[in-house]
Amino acid sequence: MAAAPIDELVRLLAKLPGLGPRSARRAALALLRRPDTLLAPLLTALELCARTVRRCSLCGNLDTADPCALCTDPNRDPDLVLVVEQVEDLWAMERAGAFRGRYHVLGGTLSALDAVGPEELGVDRLVRRAAERPGIEVILALSGTVAGQTTAHYLAERLKPTGARITRLGYGLPVGGELNYLDEGTLAAALAGRRPVG
Repeated sequence: MAAAPIDELVRLLAKLPGLGPRSARRAALALLRRPDTLLAPLLTALELCARTVRRCSLCGNLDTADPCALCTDPNRDPDLVLVVEQVEDLWAMERAGAFRGRYHVLGGTLSALDAVGPEELGVDRLVRRAAERPGIEVILALSGTVAGQTTAHYLAERLKPTGARITRLGYGLPVGGELNYLDEGTLAAALAGRRPVG
């Protein structure tokens, strides 16, 4: 039997994506075996992130500044906004290096079962962004899942009155696929092959 602090560490690690109870135990043991080279630096990094990282009030990205570095970059096109579900999707697009516009992170998809509606996704904020910039293009880069496509359809309907050009990623994305798991080449090709919605 492990001591209570170790049990708590294992319990918390097991809540992370991709870690079950057995993997969490292995991770906890690895940290505890190397307290100076693994545990202490991890603790420092976690404390620093907890203190300094915040969500960007413009796009929803995670950064130490608000607005984030992507929103304040003068080399990015403010008339091109890519809408993604999660921050990891934004990071995947940035790894691809094919997009030089701005982003809008929804934080999920519409889901009646999970009580996630337009308010929880900041849809009004996106509509305001589109309405404030005549000639803006909004690219819907949502997953090929049913929830992703339902959300994309809803967003297209809400964005139509703004006069924004609404496009979506090309068909190069696999049905049911999620952006975070795609390679950079597929993401770049899908972005280049985007088409109007509706």
